[in-house]
Amino acid sequence: MTLKEVISKYSNVSPFVIIKSDITRRSFVYTERALGALDKTKHQHQQRVLIGSNGDGERAVPVSLLLRDGTSIIAMPSPHAKNPYVVDEIGGKLYITDQGEIVEEVEYWYKPHYYDKFTSAGTPMWQVASARPQRLDIDPNSHCHFWHKGGACKFCNINANSTRSRKESNIQKQLQAQDVYETVREALKQPGAFTNLKMSSGSILSGAEIFDDEVEMYIEMLQAAGANFRQRKFPSTLVASAFNERQLARLYENTGLMTYTSDIEIPNEELFAWICKGKHQEVGYREWKRRIIAAVDIFGRGNVTSGIVGGCETARPHGIRDEAEALKVVLEEAEDFAQQGVSMVHCVWVPMQGSAFHNQETPSLEYYVQLAKGLSDLRVKYSLNADMDNYRKCGNHPDTDLDRGRPVAG
Repeated sequence: MTLKEVISKYSNVSPFVIIKSDITRRSFVYTERALGALDKTKHQHQQRVLIGSNGDGERAVPVSLLLRDGTSIIAMPSPHAKNPYVVDEIGGKLYITDQGEIVEEVEYWYKPHYYDKFTSAGTPMWQVASARPQRLDIDPNSHCHFWHKGGACKFCNINANSTRSRKESNIQKQLQAQDVYETVREALKQPGAFTNLKMSSGSILSGAEIFDDEVEMYIEMLQAAGANFRQRKFPSTLVASAFNERQLARLYENTGLMTYTSDIEIPNEELFAWICKGKHQEVGYREWKRRIIAAVDIFGRGNVTSGIVGGCETARPHGIRDEAEALKVVLEEAEDFAQQGVSMVHCVWVPMQGSAFHNQETPSLEYYVQLAKGLSDLRVKYSLNADMDNYRKCGNHPDTDLDRGRPVAG
């Protein structure tokens, strides 16, 4: 089905969310006119990218796009895409186009005031914290131990991307706590710019117990960021490995952290074992899921989410070939999470360069529309709130974009 046909068929779903899903799914490229509209003094064109990339490294490209209703399109332009949309400048405005036809007007993200400043150690602050429309993103460690011995998640390119970023932009693999403190302090000087802080990193398997060293790193970094707030707790979320109850309690008790996310990635045990080999070998699907649900007792109902790489469950050769069956499997597992107080959110699967799945094909646009609506409907059904992942703070999840204005309890 074409984009117009899908929008017409799903009239109860925001067309902006449908457009966002398809642009992410198919990727896009910029015309020379569109790149000429990038103003380095105003727009974000540099970013500490954990997963994915920001262009080809040879010239400045916008970090992301914004639709007219405030919907973010957090997608990477790709010269390798088979059927990409095209961002073009027409009559002084920027548009997403398809085969020369205008689809929707877009804007480039504006950069916050701190982006061009440096820490006392000389680190560019944009390398310490990236900026979503209303959120600070701090990724203290851009290396994942699951990549060792062939255990990388097959959809992920974090280590390949980290190596490329360090070569091209001299970006540190690991951040320093003092840089984090100073960058957050500077960012908060811009009134009303940010409402939340997120931290995420590659998994660290070392320690007396698996993930102990990762927990210690987050405690250090969250304390550094939290030193800028008067209150003990501050609006924050952590996207991290599946920590056990002892580790989760240490995080909650020793930092200002308020919400927690651990991504189950592929909501099916058999496919998890194939696609997330390292996670399955070291922890296992059932234990990873159990730990996520156990976090509800520490952080509270509605303050725990789990993310999935939506559509990756259809990957070849072992994925679920029938889209209707794949959707059923995902939503049944999502409902089991929801019944136990955990909201599941999805990002659109992008077969990225540097990942084992870089030559795969994503499912249809209609599949993503049904997935987004299904996940959003579950939050309504079970009175769950995914506020830490909403369109203002995160912007990466089509299903939470649909939560706007819906009767979801806190």
